[in-house]
Amino acid sequence: MADGTLTLVPVEEYLHSTYKPSADYLDGVLRSKPMPTRKHSLIQLRLGSLLLQIPGFEASSELTVRIRDGRFLVPDLAVQDAADIQDPYPTRPVALCVEILSPDDRFSETLAKCDEYIDWGVPVTWIIDPENRRAWHYAGKFPEEVAAGGTLTAPSGLLVPLAQVFSVLDR
Repeated sequence: MADGTLTLVPVEEYLHSTYKPSADYLDGVLRSKPMPTRKHSLIQLRLGSLLLQIPGFEASSELTVRIRDGRFLVPDLAVQDAADIQDPYPTRPVALCVEILSPDDRFSETLAKCDEYIDWGVPVTWIIDPENRRAWHYAGKFPEEVAAGGTLTAPSGLLVPLAQVFSVLDR
């Protein structure tokens, strides 16, 4: 793209390639996710572990989801109902998508990505900021900050105390 031209990537090439860091696929255009930091990685691992302990759900890290033909996103964590596991990647809305902020992320861009999950049919998304130990529920319109001693919740019955998520940073 050095000469100002945009190279479109065929969807089959995207689905059969590995991108480091992961990349979203937006109608032929790749959007690289920011390189995760140590805190981002610790929170992703910890929250994924906590979500895996909840019966009836399966949490996956960096699972590509197809929100429509030609549009694939890669949430930091995606949670599927165990009775409706979609493989190799979900094409129907999942129970929850989680985005964990990296220092290079813009909050407005993260909200826009969460809007795409909501428009797809995901009932709620969680946004986690490891650097400032903050978190939000987002179901469209306005993000609702979760109090420091509060609990991340989703309509499907997913509950995770925020203190348990951030405890991994206290080592």
